Amino acid sequence: MSPNEASPPDSNASPAARRLTLVMCLAETLGMAGFALFAALLPEFQVLWQLDNTEAGWIGGGFFLGYMLAVPVLTGLTDRHDARLIYLWAMLLTAFASAGFVLADDFWSALLWRVLAGVGLAGTYMPGLKALSERIEGPAQSRAIAFYTASFGLGTALSFLLAGELAKLGGWELPALLSGGCALLAWVMVWRGLPPKPVALHEPRHWLDLAPLMERPVIAYCLAYAMHNLELFAFRAWLVAFIVFAGDWQGQPTWLSGTWVAMLATLIGMPASILGNEMAIRFGRQRWLMTVMLLSAVLAGLVGLGAALPFWALLILILCYSVTVTADSAALTSGLVAVAPASHRGAAMALYSCTGFTGAFLGPLLFGMVLDALGDDQLSGWWAAFALMGLLLLLGPLALRWANRRVDIRPQPQRV
Repeated sequence: MSPNEASPPDSNASPAARRLTLVMCLAETLGMAGFALFAALLPEFQVLWQLDNTEAGWIGGGFFLGYMLAVPVLTGLTDRHDARLIYLWAMLLTAFASAGFVLADDFWSALLWRVLAGVGLAGTYMPGLKALSERIEGPAQSRAIAFYTASFGLGTALSFLLAGELAKLGGWELPALLSGGCALLAWVMVWRGLPPKPVALHEPRHWLDLAPLMERPVIAYCLAYAMHNLELFAFRAWLVAFIVFAGDWQGQPTWLSGTWVAMLATLIGMPASILGNEMAIRFGRQRWLMTVMLLSAVLAGLVGLGAALPFWALLILILCYSVTVTADSAALTSGLVAVAPASHRGAAMALYSCTGFTGAFLGPLLFGMVLDALGDDQLSGWWAAFALMGLLLLLGPLALRWANRRVDIRPQPQRV
């Protein structure tokens, strides 16, 4: 059955599959504790280190720059080594980089620590997904992937809340240190809860084999994921600052802080991602992805204007946008796993992550550049930044449609 065709729901997963899924989802959530530290406190850091919007965009995107540079190597290694081993070493790096952010005191040092944290994520997110998918077979695999992918959003949501609330108690250094401790706890969980597994033997191939690049569906999913991440992480990186702007624009403080709005907006992404994968299973993956991405692009053009609305209406608009932003996430990742050749799955996932988080790096940066160009104190500046994200997102449905086109190879009649 094609990954774009509907399929019936799977049977109940085994207890072992559920246990492994729970361990990896909890570990991922804990490992993400420091993910949103900079985004959640962005207005504070801009004042503290005298950052303009472009510099803030660099730091916000620097996390994904580190991810983008490291993921081809670290995820590609999982085709030769047990992904569990890669994961454990990378989680130690995540703990070091998360806690080490307390030493940042300017643009360059903050950028360095965030890049290093991104390298840690490169060795945990996709290698963790591969470790999980290799230990679960059959129909249960798709739902395990959906829950694991959605846990990324849960970890991000809790990271916003952790940073925003703990910073009120002990400054921004407190959540930075605590996030390092959470990563260590995640390391212990995976070390004890995920058994080693020998690497499956495939045909010998070059270490940097580019065979996945020859597969049209793989290319399409990679490009769609890049545009998905560009929109998603620009939204998450600038949401707190946008809420602050909305309060200033209307001349009255919002009755819900920016970090709480970001937490709610991110938290809603977990069920949206899981349910999105279920809808893709039932109604066809390509049809679902194209519909959701088109709707999200439309909402992106509206959210930037929402600062002029009453706060309750802006909050509803943001939450609706949060659903469309994440409803394609698990379906995209499950689709990539389905179309990637088994012998090249690690390389395909490395390519997928690299292109995807290239978008994650560019999104916050482009957003900040637009604000600097048009003014972060102007409604038009915020509208243009959000609208640009929606416009670029449209490349995703175009790529998926291109992947599904069939070339007509029937012989043409010859002229007599």
